[in-house]
Amino acid sequence: MRPSIIACGLGAAFLAGLFAARLAPPAEAQQAPALQPRIVNLMSMTEDEIGPLAPGADLRSRTLVATEQGTVAVQSGNVIKHFHADANEIQLILDGTGSFWLGDRQVQVKPGDLVIIPKGVVHAGSQATTGRFRALAIKLPPQRPDDVHRVD
Repeated sequence: MRPSIIACGLGAAFLAGLFAARLAPPAEAQQAPALQPRIVNLMSMTEDEIGPLAPGADLRSRTLVATEQGTVAVQSGNVIKHFHADANEIQLILDGTGSFWLGDRQVQVKPGDLVIIPKGVVHAGSQATTGRFRALAIKLPPQRPDDVHRVD
């Protein structure tokens, strides 16, 4: 039963990453490779391979897949508390434990957790207690560059 749960989680995470890739400005500057069969080992990627820090933020992001239907990115670090009006987001936590804003509450997350964030739901503003947060982020449909709405 555990392999089927993992398979479902990875499938959902893939869809979520289609949402999340355009959150960080560096992700927009990168060109995702053409969609092709390949294997990407997210756990062995260095911070530099993920990308430079976003201006004024502790976030690195690399777009891995970009299609009309959605995007998939690997992200490392933290983002401001925000929401997307037009993009759903799914994040699979790969590394780091700590708190994560989801809606109106902070929840604890750890590697293996799948965070489902419907459009309009406030999220992030995280505090890692161990390690550095690394997530596979999927956004559906692809997030527009102007669809990051800061929440204080």
